[in-house]
Order: sequence, then C-alpha cells, then structure tokens
Amino acid sequence: TLIYLPAFLASSALYLLPEIANRSGMGDIGALATLPLPTLAGKFVIVHFLKRLLEIFFLHEYSGTVSQSLSLTIGIYYALISLLICCLAYPVAAGGNIATIGAALFSIGLAGNLYHHYLLASLRKDSKKTSVAKKEYVAPKNGLFEYVAAPHYLFELVGWLGIAVAAQQMNVYLVFLAMSSYLGGRAYAQNRWNRSKFSEKDWPASRKNMVPFLF
Repeated sequence: TLIYLPAFLASSALYLLPEIANRSGMGDIGALATLPLPTLAGKFVIVHFLKRLLEIFFLHEYSGTVSQSLSLTIGIYYALISLLICCLAYPVAAGGNIATIGAALFSIGLAGNLYHHYLLASLRKDSKKTSVAKKEYVAPKNGLFEYVAAPHYLFELVGWLGIAVAAQQMNVYLVFLAMSSYLGGRAYAQNRWNRSKFSEKDWPASRKNMVPFLF
C-alpha cells in the first residue's frame, strides 16, 4: 500500500483541488490560482494507481516481502512522478486524435496488465492449495507468458506510453523511458531466475524477457 497510495493521493488532490476551488469561488485566490488544470493524463495517472491499490486488496497473492523503508522510498518516487505528470501535462482536446491514441494505449495496457496479474495470482493460489508443507514455484502459463517472462511489465509500459501521449510533454516521455529501463531490467532478471528454476520443458531457453520475439 505504501508504494502506490502516495501517488494516488497526490494525483487525486491535484486533479480535484482546482475544481473544488472554482466551485467554492476561491479559484483566483493565492496558491489556488496556480494549480494545474485537470488533464486526461492526470486522469490516467489516478486510474493507474487506483488499479494498483485495488489489486493489492483484492487480487495479489505475494510470494515475498518488501521492507517498509523500501516501500516508502518507492512510494515517494511514484508520488513525485505523479506530481510531475499532473503539473506538466498538456490539456489535449477531448475526442481528438491525441486523446484517442493515448486512451487506446492506456486502456490496452491497463487491461493486459490486469489480465496477466490475474494469471499470476491464480497460479499462486493454486500453488498454496497443492503445497501446504513447502513453498513450490510453478512456471507461469497462458497469455503472453507462453512467449515472455514478464508480459505484465510489457502492458504496464504500454499504459505509461498512453499517459505520455496524452500528456504531450517531453518530460513524461522521459518518465516512460525510465520505466522502460527499470521494468526491462526486472524482466531480464525474472527470466534468468525462471531459467535457473524450471526445466527446459517448463521454461524454454528461447523464451524472451518482455517483448515477444524481440527482447
């Protein structure tokens, strides 16, 4: 929760405060007048981190633990990224080409990420039922897991690309590139671990890291 909650609260506050200030007649007072306008990219950021929070509560079955200090550090980082996007995003016209492309990419990324998270969660639940005495790892199957080690990372990046397209701001594209580097590294490490843990039959050496047939 510490990882995603700060970003969700920060982006929600920046999105809602201008509307609240305008409705209360305080939109031109002091610091409230400098608040960024609500944007499509800001909406996407809110939805992204709300989804992650809901997955924590209702979907994920974590096999490991993360220290509270590391969780808080990552949470602050995500919060700063969210503030950056909400403050710098350009208010694109609703129904225009940019908004349509951004929304399509974000929706595909959101749905694909959720589906592959569901596959992982189902795998962990089944593993718990069949292995009470010891922790047993099972190779992920179905979906793009047949081709890559981390399809959920691939779809998360598609979602971040949709946010960058909707934001129309170079710094947000840099956020996308930073996330690509980070998740690409994690996908490589995951694939290497899978190859060491599973047999060639369960996890072929030809299986890629994150992008089918390419990487």
